[in-house]
Amino acid sequence: MGYEYEMKYAASPEQLEALFRRFPGSFHTLTMETTYYDTENRDFSSRRYSLRLRKENGEPVCNLKIPLDAFSRGEWECREADIAAGAEILARMSGVKELEALAQQPLFPLCGARFTRRAAELSPEGCTVELALDQGILLGGSRTAALCEVEVEHKSGSREAAAAFARALAGEFSLAEEPKSKFARAMALASEEKHGI
Repeated sequence: MGYEYEMKYAASPEQLEALFRRFPGSFHTLTMETTYYDTENRDFSSRRYSLRLRKENGEPVCNLKIPLDAFSRGEWECREADIAAGAEILARMSGVKELEALAQQPLFPLCGARFTRRAAELSPEGCTVELALDQGILLGGSRTAALCEVEVEHKSGSREAAAAFARALAGEFSLAEEPKSKFARAMALASEEKHGI
């Protein structure tokens, strides 16, 4: 199984800039354009699965995530420009029979995000992490919302050390934990538009 363990924090543009200055020379920049997909009956999102097609600096990547616990998810991705083909590949990669059946159904765009990511691979004591500074917009139908957040993703070494580094960073820069994913927040926008809220 692919695996993702990350901690996410809401931030202001000023906090992102302060973090950027904290680790000079470490970052590379990616432009991200993400569209999330589901079946007509919301078979993926009702199970808290997320299926997306993202362009990273123009290069397509299909991605599938399923929840494991509070901070971790099963994750698989493939370089595929067509979401239907990508979904079938990812379902097979996951080995989850239910996903293989879901991936055969027609898929429709639900919501999305456009943002710039400044990412740095860092090696605090006991682990390696990716620090990502994301700024842009969430998209739900015709509605948008500002996106400004920090992610600390465990890459190798001790998961506990990665969590300790994230907590220390959050304390140093007064970051508040962000409990909802980009997908969940973009979906909320789409739902608000659908229901006229």
